[in-house]
Amino acid sequence: MSHEIDQVGQDILFYQGRTYGRFLDKPVAEETLCKAWDLARMGPTAANGQPLRIVFLRSAKSRERLLTALAPNNVEKTIAAPVTAILAYDLDFFERLPVLYPHADARSWYVGNPAVADETAFRNGSLQAGYFLLALRAVGLDAGPMSGFDNAKVDHEFFEGTRLRSNLLVNIGYGDVAALHPRGPRLSFEEGCTLL
Repeated sequence: MSHEIDQVGQDILFYQGRTYGRFLDKPVAEETLCKAWDLARMGPTAANGQPLRIVFLRSAKSRERLLTALAPNNVEKTIAAPVTAILAYDLDFFERLPVLYPHADARSWYVGNPAVADETAFRNGSLQAGYFLLALRAVGLDAGPMSGFDNAKVDHEFFEGTRLRSNLLVNIGYGDVAALHPRGPRLSFEEGCTLL
């Protein structure tokens, strides 16, 4: 695993991958979403806890349930997107650790310690969200991640009575390149990194 992916792969995942606000009128197959999940779930998480949970809203009716929770600038693009995903994290992720991390009693690290469990769920769920965005690109899809929404409203509407909590939303489809703005600048290595 010490070899570098080629330039085409780097372009798809990073250099040419963009955040899309508009999508083509083209459906997204369930099989393609499954392939993205299969890739994203392979990324590392603490004790292989895998707290990410995704709800895919594919119908107009399911997305209507989301609209009152959205910031005004996110409503139109969400209505028009082929799929909107709610990326959530499971506060009870540790209940699966006996299966996911069988060589140690990792469940005991979190039982009775909700602050550590909640922080671990949020951090690793966020990490998996990043993997998922790259996985979408890897299977030929485009994404528009959004944080402009009311988490409490989303949690009430979709996760009432569960231990799932929303983290971010992602509109998914085949991006409309004509609607893209020029790419914003990025920090240089010297601006963003320190070598000690």
